[in-house]
Amino acid sequence: YEAIKQQYRPEVPEYFNFARDVLDRWTELEKEGKKSKNPALWWVDGAGEEVRWSFEELGVLSRQAANVLSDACGLQRGDRVLLILPRVPEWWLVNVACMRTGTVLIPGTQQLTARDILHRLQKSKAKCIITDDSVAPAVDSVVAECQSLKFKLLVSEGHRVGWLNFKDLLRNAPSDHHCVTTKCQDPMAIYFTSGTTGSPKMTEHSHSSYGIGLTVSGRYWLDLTPSDVFWNTSDTGWAKSAWSSIFSPWIQGACAFVHKMPHFDPSIVFESLARFPITVFCSPPTAYRMFVQHKLSSYTFRSLRHCVSAGEPINPDVMEEWKAQTGLDIYEGYGQTETVLICGNFKGMKIKPGSMGKPSPGYDVKIIDENSNTLPPGKEGDIAIRVKPTRSLFLFTCYADDPEKTEATIRGDFYVTGDRGIMDEDGYFWFVGRADDVINSAGYRIGPFEVESALVEHPAVVESAVVSSPDPIRGEVVKAFVVLTPDYASCDPENMMKELQDHVKKVTAPYKYPRKMEFVPQLPKTISGKIRRNELRQKEWRK
Repeated sequence: YEAIKQQYRPEVPEYFNFARDVLDRWTELEKEGKKSKNPALWWVDGAGEEVRWSFEELGVLSRQAANVLSDACGLQRGDRVLLILPRVPEWWLVNVACMRTGTVLIPGTQQLTARDILHRLQKSKAKCIITDDSVAPAVDSVVAECQSLKFKLLVSEGHRVGWLNFKDLLRNAPSDHHCVTTKCQDPMAIYFTSGTTGSPKMTEHSHSSYGIGLTVSGRYWLDLTPSDVFWNTSDTGWAKSAWSSIFSPWIQGACAFVHKMPHFDPSIVFESLARFPITVFCSPPTAYRMFVQHKLSSYTFRSLRHCVSAGEPINPDVMEEWKAQTGLDIYEGYGQTETVLICGNFKGMKIKPGSMGKPSPGYDVKIIDENSNTLPPGKEGDIAIRVKPTRSLFLFTCYADDPEKTEATIRGDFYVTGDRGIMDEDGYFWFVGRADDVINSAGYRIGPFEVESALVEHPAVVESAVVSSPDPIRGEVVKAFVVLTPDYASCDPENMMKELQDHVKKVTAPYKYPRKMEFVPQLPKTISGKIRRNELRQKEWRK
């Protein structure tokens, strides 16, 4: 870790474009025979169809896609493009085409409703939307209310009235395109946050923030080389897909592996890890929780050497069980839509289960109090990144069109993440919870994650969400919403509650145990799969 900190000295030039300066450079190395035959993109649909593009083929096709945007649609640099596609090769082409044309990409997930799409189109003033047959009807139902939208592109073998067919246009587009010259701080993309605590914000990133900033992820956290095949299971609608399905692997010249997988299915994941030469794998904690409930002994992951997780904290017992079944550690990383990797368990570091690791060498990360004072080890405070006197270029530029919300993220010399944490004596950071989620019960501050981790260690619990609930004596107390496994679903609720409370008292400090408990069939989640604790908390306090 100390060597990484010494080594990491990124250069940020005045002009930078990821398509031209990184992807086209790998194409040159391929042509010169100086790069392995590993493809840039390897896509499978699970039904026998495969696409393998070299960097050169990706370059040709993305130039054609760039001509579709600039010629067929007449889009100019700075125009915004909303992209809602599942894991299909065209998603990667449009990402690169937007870089080449200087248009600003706005990804969205297939799970967005017509109302969500309307909100994104109106708020972003996007001029163009690119989607498929499954989402087009929702777009058509709201398009009359979107004055800025000029072009609708359909990725489909069929045709639809009022839409241009992307595949037809791509086939006929010329493959020569001159990449625009972009400054490193010019806007490249806008990612809507997942909205765990409120309505989604438009997070603007520059050409360098991800394009150069994610070097730290690709090289040190994911440990990628040009001979690696890396599979990240994220949905295409979220910033994590940009992190780990585009920038991190391609900065390192590695192959981005993609399985179409319309619905998340652990058995498809296991079969793919066994069948394909995937060396590095990334999935969220929710997925690993599902994985360890299966017997993995019937599969052999011959090529797999490195596993990582991000998106929310991963429970230590899940890490333990995964290692017992696969022999591999899970290296947790922590970041936000607004940042690149903030903290990570970097390859070669000792892993402390439950810790998010140490600060990324790209940031000066501290735990601070409400007056911006840096707190000593062991003291809980706000996780923050120093931005004064010099703001890192690897942070988001702003919340687009919202200077007030942008300004609200700064406290003194720091960008405040909105997450609470603790740093230990060894410099490892530990997540406590979103600042809004921390419970204050009779003077004790309790982070939901520790209680949820204790609960999930019990064999009866699939997952849980812990929030504050009003109490006349203590002010607020810990309440757990618990999803039980099928084997325990018919147990007597009173007995089950008592058993789980006793279990938590044994596993963690007794004052943290949930004094209230509710058994539910499922938990409310954001479209990206994160638990919406604020929804549960509001429900409690409205009673």
